[in-house]
Amino acid sequence: MKMKTFLLTRFFFLTTLIFSSIDANSQQISKEEMLFLTPLWEGERFEDGRPKVPDDIIERMKEVTHDEAWAVMKNEGYRYQYAEGWETIHPDSILVGRAVTATFMPGRPDIHDAIDERGKAEGKKGQNSWPVDLLVQGDVYVADQFGAHVDGPTIGDNVGNAIYARSGNGIVYDGAIRDIVGLKEIAGFTSFFTSYHPSHHNQRGNLNTMLTGINKPTKVRQVTVMAGDVVLGRDGAVSFIPPHLAEKVVVTSEIVRLRDMFGHERLRAGVYTAGQIDTRWSEEIERDFSGWLNEHIDELPVPREQIQEILKNRTW
Repeated sequence: MKMKTFLLTRFFFLTTLIFSSIDANSQQISKEEMLFLTPLWEGERFEDGRPKVPDDIIERMKEVTHDEAWAVMKNEGYRYQYAEGWETIHPDSILVGRAVTATFMPGRPDIHDAIDERGKAEGKKGQNSWPVDLLVQGDVYVADQFGAHVDGPTIGDNVGNAIYARSGNGIVYDGAIRDIVGLKEIAGFTSFFTSYHPSHHNQRGNLNTMLTGINKPTKVRQVTVMAGDVVLGRDGAVSFIPPHLAEKVVVTSEIVRLRDMFGHERLRAGVYTAGQIDTRWSEEIERDFSGWLNEHIDELPVPREQIQEILKNRTW
């Protein structure tokens, strides 16, 4: 009886160990790990645990500048959320959405083949398409392609069209893309990438890249990006905003926008000096600003209900 109990205990231990190992080595992060790594997000989530910042915040984020986002994140201790120096597709447009991340590494046949075999057993083909298959509307595909250039591209016009069809968005891609003429033909495919090269990541059978992570924390330039981060791409640069800070970034931006409008108007009218507006405002100016908000509440670029909320919860 003792031997039977011992064997059963050992069987369950080994079974747990095997399944834990499979989960730990899987390309896609587990729901439990996603929840563990995003503990500050208290809102809605996708089925896989990825934070789902509300559509309203995503839409309002399109008016936010990098300066505004950077200031909020820096004050919260997030110092490395901004990456610049990108090549762009549709550079005059703004890219905003929820991050789906992919991590690639230089190809190594034994590891690549092991990953590939596991994918094939699950009915998957072509590692570069695995993260794309997870995209939903409003997502942004964010990939660490380790800056690969020659024989590095995993995205051309075919994959680009698939990304856009699923997400309605473009990409942030730290590596080379190919088929750039075809990608530029996709209206709305606002994208940020490192370089262009006509080669392919699987050039002549050489396995130059391999997919090692989906929705796990990944590095894009100097930024650590987590799935569910809000991507803000504009003016040649990209900010990655942790989901729990997204609403604060948006509200701060709206307050700054209104205060700038008021300040510029009063400066042009000669009511105040630049010194008065460019430093901490006096109580007199603050009262003037509150009155100005109420007077222009239906003319301003921020909706009435948001202005009323700002006035109600003002902390300045």
